[in-house]
Amino acid sequence: MASADSLTVPEARALTETDVPLPESAGELSAGPSTEPSAGPSTGLTASMRERLAAAARDADASGEPDRPALALLRETGLLGLALPYEYGGTGADAHGLNSAVAQVAQVNASASIMLFQHYAVSRRILEHGSPALRRRLLPQLARGDWLAASAWSETGAGANKKQLSTVARRTPDGGWVLDGAKSFTTSAGLADIYLVLAQTEEPEPDAAPDTGYGSAGQTFFLIPADAPGLEPDTSMRLTGMRGSATGFVSVHDCHVPDTARLGPVGAAASIIAGVRDSGATLGAVSVGLAEAALELAHRHAEKRGLLAQQAVRHRLVDIAGEVETARAVVERAGRRTADDPGIATLHSKLVASSAAERVINAVERLLGSAGYVASNEINRYGRDARAVALMGPTNDLCKELVSLTWNR
Repeated sequence: MASADSLTVPEARALTETDVPLPESAGELSAGPSTEPSAGPSTGLTASMRERLAAAARDADASGEPDRPALALLRETGLLGLALPYEYGGTGADAHGLNSAVAQVAQVNASASIMLFQHYAVSRRILEHGSPALRRRLLPQLARGDWLAASAWSETGAGANKKQLSTVARRTPDGGWVLDGAKSFTTSAGLADIYLVLAQTEEPEPDAAPDTGYGSAGQTFFLIPADAPGLEPDTSMRLTGMRGSATGFVSVHDCHVPDTARLGPVGAAASIIAGVRDSGATLGAVSVGLAEAALELAHRHAEKRGLLAQQAVRHRLVDIAGEVETARAVVERAGRRTADDPGIATLHSKLVASSAAERVINAVERLLGSAGYVASNEINRYGRDARAVALMGPTNDLCKELVSLTWNR
């Protein structure tokens, strides 16, 4: 599959001010995207950034409120622009670089890493499938961090494979669309400036959306600004893990958007979803960060208690480190896209890394003994956050189904 940076899409007519509604706070766009490399961040985190993200994670986990300080830091540092090329103001990181950044953020703040991952995912979908006019209008805002992007795909009753959506989009006489429905488990609900909403359209095009095991024919993506009339976020959901991720509900009721808000062909959402796997960006990176954090915690505990003199403890730490290395390796392979089938490698990376992270954290809990049974010990947050990754789309069970479906073709 060609890289997203090299993809071309058919030219579209120029957008007018009313074609794509923008959040009022978006500000003015520059006359055109810069072709010069920006002085954006590397994929590494400074000690100060790590400390601030870690402090924000502790506060958000205790309160259950959206982690706004962490989001402000992501905007401030320019990390939100890593997924986009220089011409739109980004820093041009490949999938390996994105996975590295996500893992490093997850090591200190898993909720922030999920918000970052979803922002990357939507940004890349716009880059790959948006018209030139849509890319010019939206991507500079996303690259600068003026906007945060979020995916609104899941909904109650649709199942992990998103095959029975109740959210519908209908054509309007002026050529636009009106959307009605409700989404659940939307990361960054109430914080995002623009949402990528998955809806069932009335005029499906089966040939444009083959059965991929995830999504179905007749589904279409729409980019809807947070301040669009009819779109309402609800952050009343309280999760056990990823408590700062602002995961909640997003409803669209009589929400009118122009056709230029559509991303990709009508009915082709399933094909777009299938292509996401080929990118090499993987939620397994979040699991790697969590596993690394747990291993680091175990070493600190062993050193503080003088346990490294005991061979049994040292050997347990070696076993735990081996699990972390395994997770890191499969995520790196997915990001570098060196496998014969990069999409399958990406699915395996989530399966392997998320399972390894849970095993690592369980092993560290046992090593900590009674110290890990104290509610304030960070190993408990790591465990809750690690479990959440396995339940995120595609869920681990769905990943197994998507891998095994290829054996019947």
